[in-house]
Amino acid sequence: MSHYKIETKCIQSGYEPGNGEPRVLPIYQSTTFKYNSSDQMGRLFALEESGYFYTRLQNPTNDAVAAKICDLEGGVAAMLTSSGQAANFYAIMNICEEGDHIVCASALYGGTYNLYAHTIKKMGIDATFVDPECTTEELNAVFKENTKAVFGETIANPALVVLDLEKFAAAAHAHGVPFIVDNTFATPVNCRPFEWGADIVTHSTTKYMDGHATCVGGAIVDSGNFDWAAHADKFPGLTTPDETYHGIVYTEKFGKAAYITKATSQLMRDLGSIPSPQNSFILNLGLETLPLRVERHCENALAAAKYLQAHEKVAWVSCPMLEGDKHYALAKKYMPNGTCGVITFGLKGGREEAVRMMDSLKMIAIVTHVADARSCVLHPASHTHRQMNDQELKEAGVQPDLIRFSVGIENIDDIIADLSQALEQV
Repeated sequence: MSHYKIETKCIQSGYEPGNGEPRVLPIYQSTTFKYNSSDQMGRLFALEESGYFYTRLQNPTNDAVAAKICDLEGGVAAMLTSSGQAANFYAIMNICEEGDHIVCASALYGGTYNLYAHTIKKMGIDATFVDPECTTEELNAVFKENTKAVFGETIANPALVVLDLEKFAAAAHAHGVPFIVDNTFATPVNCRPFEWGADIVTHSTTKYMDGHATCVGGAIVDSGNFDWAAHADKFPGLTTPDETYHGIVYTEKFGKAAYITKATSQLMRDLGSIPSPQNSFILNLGLETLPLRVERHCENALAAAKYLQAHEKVAWVSCPMLEGDKHYALAKKYMPNGTCGVITFGLKGGREEAVRMMDSLKMIAIVTHVADARSCVLHPASHTHRQMNDQELKEAGVQPDLIRFSVGIENIDDIIADLSQALEQV
C-alpha cells in the first residue's frame, strides 16, 4: 500500500479481508495454532516455513498491526512488543552483547535513560551520552571500536529537544553502525526518520498511536537499509550461524528481514515481551484516527503555548512549533506540519508554585502519562525522572521547575480556561 497517503494507510494497511471475511481485523485470541502434520510443525520451528504456531513468536492480529506501522514508517519489517521499553531494549540487544558499546543522545525519556545507563550496563553493555546539540567533531569523538549503535529520540520526552537526524545518521554510518530513532512523540504522521537516514525506528505505541490511554505497547520497525553483511565482523549475531536454529545465517536466509526475524526468533522466543492480541486490536483502532488526532494535538498545543508565553506568571515555555523556540528551525526541517501535542513550561515562582498550580487544575489531570486524547500534566523531576540525580536531570534537559503539559484534543477554549483559573491560584 506504499502508494497511498498516510491517512489512507492508517485505515487500510496491514489487513486486507478476502471475500466474505470480517471487514474489521479479527482478534486471534489463541496461544497456539493447529497443524495436521508433525513434519510441518518441525519446519515452522526450524524457520524453514513461515506460519503461526505459538503466539509468543507470532500472532495474526499482532502481525497485521505491525505491518500497518511498518507501512506508515516506510520500513520492510516490524514487530510489536508489550511496551515501548521492551522495544528499546530489544532494538539494542538484538545487535549488542557483553563488551559492546552504544552512543545515545542524552535528551531521553527517563525510563530509556535508566535502561541504557544502568540496566544494560549490568549486562556488560556501556552507553556514552552526548549532548544532542554537540558538534559533529564532538559526536565522532565518542565512538569506540566496540560501538554497535547510535540511539536518539525524534523529539525528546520531556525536554522537547528536536534531534538533528541527519547529523546523527551521518556519524553512525561513518562508523559502520545503525542509527536507531524513537519516533514516539512525532509519530510517522509528522516525521518519518527513515527519510533522514535512520535505519531502525522504535515506538511506545502507548502514546499517540493508541491515543486513548487504554493499552501499553511498543513497536520496532526496520528500514532494511543498513547493510549488516558489509559490517559482518561487528554484527556476528546476524552474519554468522545461529546454532539455536541449526546454523542458519539471518542475513543470508532472510535478507532485508534479517534484523526483525532475529529479534522475533531469538529475543521474543527467550524473553517473551509480547502484546496480547486484544491490546493490538485496540491499538489498531487508535491508529485509524492517528492523523486526525495528531493535527488537533499540534493545533491545541501551539495555542496553549502562545497563551502561556504571554502570561505574567510564566517564566518560560518550550514548544518547538513556537517561532523563537531554539528548536524551531530543526522542527521546521524535519516536521514541517507540526511536532507533537506536548509542551513544557515553568513558573516564575519555581518548583513550589508549579506544584500548586498543577494541584489547582480541574479538567486537566495529573497523571503518569502523555500523548493521549485527554489533557494532562506531570512534574518530571518529582515523577517520571525521580530516579535521576540533579546532574542527570540537567543532561536530560529536565529543569527542576519543568511542568510537562500534554495538550489533549478537547476544545482549546476549555483547556485555556482551566490553565487560567489554576494560574490565578499561585
